[in-house]
Amino acid sequence: MAAVTLKDVAERAGVSIKTVSNVVRGAPKVSETTRTRVMRAVAELGYRPNPSARRLRTGRSGLIALAVPDLATPYFAELAHHVRTEAAALGFTVLIEETLGDAKEELRLATGVGASLLDGVILSPLHVSPAELASVADEFPLV
Repeated sequence: MAAVTLKDVAERAGVSIKTVSNVVRGAPKVSETTRTRVMRAVAELGYRPNPSARRLRTGRSGLIALAVPDLATPYFAELAHHVRTEAAALGFTVLIEETLGDAKEELRLATGVGASLLDGVILSPLHVSPAELASVADEFPLV
């Protein structure tokens, strides 16, 4: 079974593909009647946005990484919980990495491993110095 496309939704709702795109993205310049008709077509057809296509269009993945030394430590477990909660409220998904305090792993994550997949990294390093991270921060979003 082929994936449902914006074109399929547009045909069902009787609107343009651009209108469907605006509705799916939450753009404000769509009448409530049209938005309702498009969302009904989305539900009926089971349309799901294509994350790869969205990434190509926007240059963003909606993914960030949180890298901490040890998830078994209550502080880092609670930090992960709060970062995930706040990121979700902003529409981001958080990938959680455990570095175990390994300097090579911290640096690998800080240099944006998978930078084409991630919008940024939140890192809590134990062994990588601020000086080592300073040069990286200019090339890749890093907190």
